[in-house]
Amino acid sequence: MLAAVASGVAAVAGFAVVYGGTSALLLQGSFDTHDTSSLLASGEGETAVVDDSPNDFAAGQPLNIVLIGTDERNGENAEIGGDVAGGMRGDTTMVMHISADRERIDVVSIPRDSRVRISDCRMYDGEVIPGWTAKFNTALANGGRNGDRGEGAACVMQTIMDLTGVDLGGHFVMVDFSGFEDMVDAIDGVPMCITQDMRSKKANLDLTAGAQVLDGETALAFARARTGTGLGGDGTDLARIERQQELLTNTARKVLGMNYLTDVSELTQFVRAGAESLSMDSEMGSLNNIIGLAYSLRNFETSNLNFYTVPWHYPGDGKGDVVWTEPEATAMWQALIDDVPIESTDPTVENPTADPEPSAEPSVTASPDATASAEPSSTPSATATTPTPSVSPSPLRETQDEILDGCVIPQ
Repeated sequence: MLAAVASGVAAVAGFAVVYGGTSALLLQGSFDTHDTSSLLASGEGETAVVDDSPNDFAAGQPLNIVLIGTDERNGENAEIGGDVAGGMRGDTTMVMHISADRERIDVVSIPRDSRVRISDCRMYDGEVIPGWTAKFNTALANGGRNGDRGEGAACVMQTIMDLTGVDLGGHFVMVDFSGFEDMVDAIDGVPMCITQDMRSKKANLDLTAGAQVLDGETALAFARARTGTGLGGDGTDLARIERQQELLTNTARKVLGMNYLTDVSELTQFVRAGAESLSMDSEMGSLNNIIGLAYSLRNFETSNLNFYTVPWHYPGDGKGDVVWTEPEATAMWQALIDDVPIESTDPTVENPTADPEPSAEPSVTASPDATASAEPSSTPSATATTPTPSVSPSPLRETQDEILDGCVIPQ
């Protein structure tokens, strides 16, 4: 997720530098791409359109991309997260919507414990894995049972499209633990405001309140931690969504503020880290297409980067799953379909007639005023109802020091 957002922003800065000569050829060869068009129903995935020069392949059209964080425990990932049962497991899933005018980006987080209907999954050899009602992250496990990221991503995309009606066009970006760390380290860390001491023995996290720059290992622990002190919530996936969104927001702020045009070596290191860490569909995985799309976002304002979580509530059966709250959830997805700003909805609350469930309170460390709702979270100066398009010829850019100087610790 972080890699997907940040790599596009970096490509904006490096458009004139990266494109050309040996560097471009080497970077293109690093991308791990998968053509999922044959795996998606109703021709939802298109065969890659690759041009000979950078271009916004979806110019004038809204674009939806599924961002998938996987906690595969193999190789280097086993060293980071622990060597447990094999296979793919969905760690985090977000739908990133880029508006047709390229002035607004809305990112919707899907709780991994959402109780939904998992779609049937098609494999490249023609096998179909039947779906059933289960937690949302089952989709990646079903599709990825053969270890192929294209098959895993296709099952996630098909499930999302069947549930929401949002046309994904076969576009996805997938990153694992080691890739996440590499991307953070490639930009020399992410500046964060840690509002209270945080400890998690299981995630190997030990942070003191204050303004800090998190390296790759620490940023991953911050994003993954469930149990411990100072984390907020009750140890569920819901509690850490706010932290993940805050981390992504500050990554975008830093990358946009970095002047890569004057430092080819840093730019190349970052883009190569992204290329080597990500798996993408064939169209997104074209260097020309990525740079072209990113260049179309060169005047993007971070105040128009909005994060949301699908409205949810506990069903009251004591199983710990969550279900989407209607009609708010449908209205949110319809906003993406219509390419309009997502309207804010009332904060979701637990069902007052339900059996006692774990607390639904999200993390308070990343955003003190955040709620697990359809409200946008973490994005500086962003509003859910009327994101204001940028009118400035020189969009706001912040240095890392400026981001850190804005840190305020509640007394």
